[in-house]
Amino acid sequence: MIYEIRNYHFDPARFDEYKSWARDKALPFLDEHLDLVGFWANLDEPAEVNGAPMDDMGSANITWVIRWPDRATRDEQMASVFTGDAWGAIFNDVPGGMDSYKRMEAKFTEALL
Repeated sequence: MIYEIRNYHFDPARFDEYKSWARDKALPFLDEHLDLVGFWANLDEPAEVNGAPMDDMGSANITWVIRWPDRATRDEQMASVFTGDAWGAIFNDVPGGMDSYKRMEAKFTEALL
């Protein structure tokens, strides 16, 4: 198994709208079509940072994790899940549209425990 960790820096001015959109529209779809481990929104608390400072954007404010059997399956399924009409209709309602995403990151991890 691999885990895809997706971090988003979403426009803070639209953050409450985003959380409502995620709960009401995106999460039911994502949970139905993906092996969603969890979906988290930051609290209004400062990040604790040790070592080198973060860039001006700061830490991501949305994080979600998907479990996959392998990278090939991920690439195949992601292409179909996020290109269909159902997701398109949901994504059309994201607050502020694509411009509200200031940065999107995906990284792939393996469980060590």
